[in-house]
Amino acid sequence: MTPPVTLRAAPAAGRPALLLRPWREEDVPALVEACADPAMRQWIHHRADDEAEGLRWLAEQRRGWASGVRFAFAVLEEDAPAPRRLLGNAVLKLPKPGALAAEVGYWTAAHARGRGTATRALDTLTAWAAETFAPTGLRRLDLFHQLDNEASCRVARKAGYPTHTTLPATPPAHPLPGHLHTHHLTHP
Repeated sequence: MTPPVTLRAAPAAGRPALLLRPWREEDVPALVEACADPAMRQWIHHRADDEAEGLRWLAEQRRGWASGVRFAFAVLEEDAPAPRRLLGNAVLKLPKPGALAAEVGYWTAAHARGRGTATRALDTLTAWAAETFAPTGLRRLDLFHQLDNEASCRVARKAGYPTHTTLPATPPAHPLPGHLHTHHLTHP
């Protein structure tokens, strides 16, 4: 089991420091608000349309931490006054503890897009995954997105995830072809 951790991304280019921490119950209203955005509804598979769905989603994230296979972080501005405004989500998904490859994902709330939030959160998550899981065998992080999600493609490339291949559509989960981006980890 990997205990919950809090990660930080230093301020960069006039942008504030980021705080990545496990999701909390207090985040549910902001999660529901973020999921109401039409752009988000186009890209994410698991939505929270109301408080009950948000609480179920939160419970799933907590089970992921407890089982050591899904590590979801709420992304917030670190130095913002309380309550901090939710900027997005970053997640590491291991198929099983000790796996050679894992998947990363992210989303950004509408009000936080275009400010480098997703790239910085992904950089921070990648560094944590390398430090925490490369010693136990993790060698590769994969990132998937639909071909028409050009913003995710830019984020992946900026964060050191070059395009590896194009994947065919696999409906219903992936109705359109997509890119697989891969980041290889080095073991210290």
